[in-house]
Amino acid sequence: MSKTYYYLIHIQYLGFRFSGWAKQPKVKTIHQMIDKTMCFMFGENRTKTLGCSRTDAKVSANHFVFELFIDEEVLDFNEFINGFNSNSPADLKALRIEKTTANFNIINHSKIKEYVYLFAYGQKAHPFSAPLVTTVNEKLDIELMKKGAKCFEGTHNFVRYGTKLSNKTNTIRTINLCEIIENNLYKANFFPEQTFLMRIQSKGFMRNQVRLIMGQLFELGKGYISIVDIKNSLTGENTNYFNTIAPQSGLILQNVSFDK
Repeated sequence: MSKTYYYLIHIQYLGFRFSGWAKQPKVKTIHQMIDKTMCFMFGENRTKTLGCSRTDAKVSANHFVFELFIDEEVLDFNEFINGFNSNSPADLKALRIEKTTANFNIINHSKIKEYVYLFAYGQKAHPFSAPLVTTVNEKLDIELMKKGAKCFEGTHNFVRYGTKLSNKTNTIRTINLCEIIENNLYKANFFPEQTFLMRIQSKGFMRNQVRLIMGQLFELGKGYISIVDIKNSLTGENTNYFNTIAPQSGLILQNVSFDK
């Protein structure tokens, strides 16, 4: 019986042309592309990969981690990274590799995820910015949105901020940080002149939670709802789903950090 070796691979990807992380029939996904790359590098049935999380269609990642299970030891980390990047598409890049053990569970191990959501308002943006920046045509009250973002910090019942929930879904979640600031992380000469971002951190998010939060902040900025409405939506008394969800392509998984 062959020995199994365990590694964590840190990557980046632009999600605009992919149908999310998880493998699905007849569409391109990040996980599918990674497994194709592993197969090309090492041959069939010699590797298995498992991601730290799922991202939806068109969602990008500045820092994502997947676990590699392989039947041979990776002796030269630089050679591995160079091989991965040479054989993967231009919108997928490996950053580094590190050893782990069979005791590490990439799904259940405690981690902090940070997402950012890039947006602008007031005019239609250059089409080249579409993969990364959502543009809202209406005027937004950014100062009010900043106050609204802070309402999400702390422990609340986010039952209205998740989709495809089951009876077992824990809707009580803790948000460590939620803020709206001017975007100084990502710049391009074809971006709108002024862009903003929401930054949000938590140990775990429900499906579409971040985009539903951003959707309510857009509603707040347009003047359709109030700060009181935001606070009331977090009590768990009303379980109706929101109709407004922010588009996928403004969302970026900014960072994943595992507890030591």
